[in-house]
Amino acid sequence: MNDHAPDLWISSPTCALGPYRADLVETYWRWEQDPALMVGYGRQSPESLEARTEGIAHQLRGSNIRFTVYEVAGERSVPVGVTTLLPDDAVRTAEFVIMLGKEARGRGLGAEATRLTLDYAFHVAALRMVWLKVLAPHTAGIRAYERAGFRLAGRLRESGYWLGQVCDEVLMDALAVDFAGPSAVKALFPEK
Repeated sequence: MNDHAPDLWISSPTCALGPYRADLVETYWRWEQDPALMVGYGRQSPESLEARTEGIAHQLRGSNIRFTVYEVAGERSVPVGVTTLLPDDAVRTAEFVIMLGKEARGRGLGAEATRLTLDYAFHVAALRMVWLKVLAPHTAGIRAYERAGFRLAGRLRESGYWLGQVCDEVLMDALAVDFAGPSAVKALFPEK
């Protein structure tokens, strides 16, 4: 990892979003191989570093909106995760995905990174709705998504796996018209 200060595009007092970076591929890969993260995504098999390195080049060229999540509460900004918006340009919506390293979980950074990503989605990317799927037993994730502004939208019955057992997936959505509270994007344009 480079020791230079990262570019931070939008931030809150604890968290910031910056560019998705090829030089962080080993860090992203390490987070993705964490068994707790694999269970949370319903993945059954790890990925090799070589495959992940090949994949990042494709991701950087793609049309998806990807951010590195930084914790900014300390002396320097530290990468702790990734958020992604998978847009459907025809209908101005996107699927949301988040991945946090285990060192960042349980401290509110996931909810804050999700909120900043929604802020970007609604005020920069001009999306009207963002949705996600989360495994039903992942109650901590569901609570974090609710704190960030997502609402329950439905269920996909027996569509996932949690700890080797079949489970439902919960569908959640957030609408631009419902986005409330402080906006880091709007704060970049002070009123006169």
